[in-house]
Amino acid sequence: MSMLKPGGREARIHYQDGTFRLISDGDFVRCAVTAAIIPLEELRYWSVVRQEAYVDAAASLEAEQRGAR
Repeated sequence: MSMLKPGGREARIHYQDGTFRLISDGDFVRCAVTAAIIPLEELRYWSVVRQEAYVDAAASLEAEQRGAR
């Protein structure tokens, strides 16, 4: 797990299938479910449809289940 540098900035991201594109430069994004900080080099889970990031597979599943209700 990496350490964020003090004063790091939140990035704005456009999520695509299998990749993402930076809209505005930054060091991290926040999980849409837990609000946890996710360093960009550790970002592995996101939704193209909802355009949001998730800290792990469990958070991704929770978001999917919320959306299905």
